[in-house]
Amino acid sequence: MLRALELARAAAAIGEVPVGALIVRDDQIIAEAHNRREADKSPFAHAEFLAIQQACRAINDWRLERCTLYVTLEPCPMCAGLIVNARIPRVVFGCADPKAGAAGTLMNLLEDPRLNHRCEVVRGLLATESAELLTTFFRRLRTPKSTGSETDRN
Repeated sequence: MLRALELARAAAAIGEVPVGALIVRDDQIIAEAHNRREADKSPFAHAEFLAIQQACRAINDWRLERCTLYVTLEPCPMCAGLIVNARIPRVVFGCADPKAGAAGTLMNLLEDPRLNHRCEVVRGLLATESAELLTTFFRRLRTPKSTGSETDRN
């Protein structure tokens, strides 16, 4: 999860929402990514989505059995659906997402017994650190830019 936080920081450094994700199989990282929606101009470029694509290529299979996804923010409905379809058995996330969380906050696609696959979900690993990254990022976005006033020059 510490590596996922590093990836989230890398996303923030390029102006992306700071979310990092990685996939581990047999104690080895096989994929890692951070959000790239702005850079890629794509609604699909969530950290989880990109990491899952990379992992599928790494093992040459669409089924990511024996894998664990670590992500700093609770997956959204799109990513949760992809996680289920990729058959990822375990998901570990940092902070909950009160606006789009699909792993227990708004809905729970990952553990829904009506679906053909369910995941073990571990919630709250390094939640404080994950949440602080997001809070700091959005606070900076909302802070007005300097206008060159006299107080700025002193």
